[in-house]
Amino acid sequence: MELFLNPISWLGIGAVLMLLELIIPGGIVFFLGSACIIVAAAIYLDLVTSWIGALTLFFISSLVLIITLRALFSRFIEGDSTIANTNEILDEVDEIVEVLETIGPADKVGTVKFRGTAWRALGGGQEIPAGSMARIVSRENISLLVKAADPIEKQME
Repeated sequence: MELFLNPISWLGIGAVLMLLELIIPGGIVFFLGSACIIVAAAIYLDLVTSWIGALTLFFISSLVLIITLRALFSRFIEGDSTIANTNEILDEVDEIVEVLETIGPADKVGTVKFRGTAWRALGGGQEIPAGSMARIVSRENISLLVKAADPIEKQME
């Protein structure tokens, strides 16, 4: 328990945590290190005299620092961000695919080849024979909804 009342130990741990922020970005580790510095100062000034008080001060100060200052600093320091197409279906709609297993009639599930993989496919009630081409209309969970491609479209592909 002597370790918890040594201000040099708290300073060392705080410095290590603050340096770890360079490896583990996010702001959390830096504020844990800052809380260690606060505890070291409180022990040095004899404001905290028990190991329970030191740990309590560490938990409270780290919580306050993380909640208040992290939100404030994140406004000024931007992280890496990318803007991507979050609606994946937009990349799939209107693609021409090969029918591997007959789709339909009615709700009979078939198979199409899309991006080198076999996908479950529904034909919206119409029959689309194996070996023909189909156009992706949308996706429903893990099944593609397709319709028969026009003969002109088949020649263009």
